[in-house]
Amino acid sequence: MEYAFREIEEKWQKRWKEERIYQVSNDSDKPKCYVLDMFPYPSGAGLHVGHPLGYIASDIYARYKRLQGFNVLHPMGFDAFGLPAEQYAIETGQHPAVTTEKNIEAFKKQMDNIGFCFDWSREVRTSDPRYYRWTQWIFLELFHSWYNREASKAEPISTLVNIFETQGNQAHPCPGEASLRFSSGEWLAFGENKRQKILMNYRLCYCGIGEVNWCEALGTVLANDEVVNGVSERGGYPVVKKKLRQWYLRITEYADRLLEGLGTVDFSEAMKEMQSNWIGRSSGADIEFKIKKPGSADALPLTVYTTRPDTVFGVDFMVLAPEHALVSEIKSPGQAAAVEDYVAYVQSRSERERIAEKKISGCFTGAYAIHPFSGKQIPVWISEYVLAGYGTGAIMAVPCGDERDHKFARHFNIPITNIIGDAYNGHEANPSKDVRLQNSDFLNGLPMAEAIEVVIRKLETEGTGLRKVNYKMRDAAFSRQRYWGEPFPIRWEEGIAYPLNEDRLPLELPYVETYKPGPEGEGPLANIPEWTAQHLETNTMPGYAGSSWYFLRYMDPGNDQVFASRKATDYWNQVDMYIGGTEHAVGHLLYSRMWTKVLSDLGYIGFDEPYKKLVNQGMIQGSSRFVYAFNFKLQPEIPVTFDHPVFVSFDVCRKYENDDPGLFKFILSRIGELSGLDPEKDFSTIGVIPLHVDIGLVSGNELDKEAFRRSNPKYAGAVFVSETDQYICGSEVEKMSKSKYNVVNPDDIVSRYGADTFRMYEMFLGPLEQSKPWDTKGIEGVHRFLKKLWRLFFPDGSLVVNDDAPTEGELRILHKTIKKVKEDTEKLSFNTAVSQFMICVNELTALKCHKKKVLEPLLILLTPYAPHVTEELWHLLKGAGSVLNASYPGYAEKYLQEATFTYPVAINGKTRTEMTFSADALQTDMEAEVLADNVVQKWIDGKQVKKMIVVKGRMINVVV
Repeated sequence: MEYAFREIEEKWQKRWKEERIYQVSNDSDKPKCYVLDMFPYPSGAGLHVGHPLGYIASDIYARYKRLQGFNVLHPMGFDAFGLPAEQYAIETGQHPAVTTEKNIEAFKKQMDNIGFCFDWSREVRTSDPRYYRWTQWIFLELFHSWYNREASKAEPISTLVNIFETQGNQAHPCPGEASLRFSSGEWLAFGENKRQKILMNYRLCYCGIGEVNWCEALGTVLANDEVVNGVSERGGYPVVKKKLRQWYLRITEYADRLLEGLGTVDFSEAMKEMQSNWIGRSSGADIEFKIKKPGSADALPLTVYTTRPDTVFGVDFMVLAPEHALVSEIKSPGQAAAVEDYVAYVQSRSERERIAEKKISGCFTGAYAIHPFSGKQIPVWISEYVLAGYGTGAIMAVPCGDERDHKFARHFNIPITNIIGDAYNGHEANPSKDVRLQNSDFLNGLPMAEAIEVVIRKLETEGTGLRKVNYKMRDAAFSRQRYWGEPFPIRWEEGIAYPLNEDRLPLELPYVETYKPGPEGEGPLANIPEWTAQHLETNTMPGYAGSSWYFLRYMDPGNDQVFASRKATDYWNQVDMYIGGTEHAVGHLLYSRMWTKVLSDLGYIGFDEPYKKLVNQGMIQGSSRFVYAFNFKLQPEIPVTFDHPVFVSFDVCRKYENDDPGLFKFILSRIGELSGLDPEKDFSTIGVIPLHVDIGLVSGNELDKEAFRRSNPKYAGAVFVSETDQYICGSEVEKMSKSKYNVVNPDDIVSRYGADTFRMYEMFLGPLEQSKPWDTKGIEGVHRFLKKLWRLFFPDGSLVVNDDAPTEGELRILHKTIKKVKEDTEKLSFNTAVSQFMICVNELTALKCHKKKVLEPLLILLTPYAPHVTEELWHLLKGAGSVLNASYPGYAEKYLQEATFTYPVAINGKTRTEMTFSADALQTDMEAEVLADNVVQKWIDGKQVKKMIVVKGRMINVVV
């Protein structure tokens, strides 16, 4: 009986589905284990072999925990809303609901083909109204909540209204407008419009006017990382800055708790650092400067946040973000045109480009700020390196202590004040905090570290500043001007946002024929009269809305009364193992953590961190192949041209790497019809251009020339230049993508080698967290291993497993494997576990072991990795039950001890031979055998033995 892998796999996938073997109950006496994948966006391209890496890892872990007696929740769903689906719909003329449905079905088919143990009865799709009803409900909870800083938690907005009615807001500063102060009497006197605007400045999800990256061609706002060199990353369309009404998440209120929570979870240190850096907590002070308005006696306040108030006397200029609200008011008539030109330039650039920019640029406003202590006039500039969203959008520049400020001052010839004496050499800034201050008025002689507190106390005493904790993280934009997303359950009346009643949920996304943006940059929903007649919000939620809480819906997906019952969330609790890519390590993870904390604060769930353990899998990279198109330019008077494209083999390119004339002469020798040309006279430039070629047209590095000619009409007459009949392609390891023609479809691999081979090979490639290149040729070794496993049961075509008692040697092999695989699986070292399986099967094959008491536990061990072949062999052995429900075997310590040990035997420190002794041999017996050995006797050569050193389990040394 042969190993008919596809027949076996299809058989068991069908039976498992029919028997619903992966469905899991919320009612169980077993301990729970929740294993989660970052769910995929269902693109039209489908899965390539890089995508399943994390899914295979989570699948192995989930199956392993099931075998250990856990009730395992391992669900899957689809992150189905978003801009890519909308753009694909525009490009193909299809509705995104149609393309999304098709793509999901294709994804599910591919996943099932690999044999994942997903409980599909719990599937969620973020674009399903039954799901996004609860996304809208959670949005309303955020809208109806505020963050009580005294209690360090979210509370219903109604509690804030009660506070305002009795106390005003003196004890609860406004996060949206820090200067806002009112008494209880004033609150009671405010009208409805005023009250709602004040409450909006406290809500956890609020609406405001914000400057965004607007792409007219795409009709939507883009995140900073979606803009490159002033154009959209998707499509390369122009992007400009625009002020639009936007919804935001007040995630900054949770900054400290998000930082503190990192100490309670099992994330990698690199992951924690990424989260900490994104939050960017710092301590310092807000300092108020007064800016003299050109041509006026008026002075406008400018608040600057600094972490180094000790350097306040070293301020030589101020820098505002070009988009700062004060810029238009303070620019002098003489500088107005220059300021406007510079602002226009900056508006064409993304925030990421501005941060990374090395070139120094800026413009003087013509205005001066007054120093709060000395009264000194300080010139006010604008520059792209200052961002409106960080701090107050303005900085006090101290050139002697900050290198960027120093370069700016040198570039624009701004005088530099030295407040650190000899620590400043005049050529570069010194950011030291360990010197005593000079030229610093009342701070002279103080160590900088002490001066920080002195300055803050004086600022607060004089009313010109405040102690402040600041965060680099900003409130998260929570609306998009596009169609394919969750509608906001909000209606607008006279400029006030009012929430819809819960009985109106879900507010379903209406069908549209066109996705063009609405007037004044509004979303496509603004083009629907039936929508606007109800004064409904025309923006939609961002893609991360549905992905911030999906792990909770998996717990209770059929519940139409609540997003998930408290009983279900108390049982499943936190996700025990979360596996996904680093691309979501900051944004998605922070938002999900915030939403969890809010739901916990409001009493809907009993935990405030969503994921106990998070593992980021590496990337499976593609192995790209290149052909080299011959590129040349004839001198103007030479009329000859090539009739066919010419491709030069990689070995030829390498041979003539630095010899263009030599390369061309070789080409002419291969192409007779062009032999009349003289490369040294007739050509001004020559060379080769590397072009990606579909890896399906390449075997190893050899190009299938005829298949290549057929692949594209323009290559039909291609001429190949090489030293042999073979055309050799170049190769490079790159990201796997369709644009690089290096994508490998897992369906093809499964069809050729089987799902079990594919699963084990992905794990065998290397450590889970590391990136590694795909090489289809390497899969043969794993496939041979499974065939060898099969032959342990069918050595001559028929089943020969017997009930004989195992030998001690066979038990040692088995128990060593149990221990190794268990430990490796626990720590997700799947590649080393696969290696151990190979060693085990090789050793059992050498012993011709066909014993049921050895092979049966081996099948259970292997089940998480190769479930189809193990299920087939299990049934052939036992005839009933499923290996998926077996009990994970334990190991016995007595079989882990080596029965014998081979010692290196040295004479006077030099190894001369080896001798094997039993592990429990007596030292006196060992010494006697050593001295009686012929080789030892030869090297002793009659000399007196002074002593013998025996180190058990290590070495023997005879001293003569």
